[in-house]
Amino acid sequence: MARNFFNHDDSHPVQLTSADIILRQQLEHSIGKYFYNGCDRTIIDLLSACRWYVTTISGVLTLVVECPDQITNWQVLRKMVPMAKLLKQVVTSAKIRVCPPEGQGLPFEMRVDELGVYREYKEGA
Repeated sequence: MARNFFNHDDSHPVQLTSADIILRQQLEHSIGKYFYNGCDRTIIDLLSACRWYVTTISGVLTLVVECPDQITNWQVLRKMVPMAKLLKQVVTSAKIRVCPPEGQGLPFEMRVDELGVYREYKEGA
């Protein structure tokens, strides 16, 4: 017979409280700030042309970059590996989602723990 060693009060709540939501938003904001401060000038310039934010999607911290046009979208996609390296320094299980302009394709997602499959990462770029 399995015994439950935890008190019922120790289990996570079924529904988030407003304090939980505020704390999660503050954490997302802080991680976004830390990420941005670690970016080089090229990535900062790209991000300034986009709408970007850090949020939690299905329990996974996600950097979302919404691109205003296809050219910016392509430039952001080319910088995903350096962005993932920066994000991985903070959160090892995060994702990056790059969204093209509305109606012009599907978002591309990359998990930061997938870095090893990218040639640029192996070369140290």
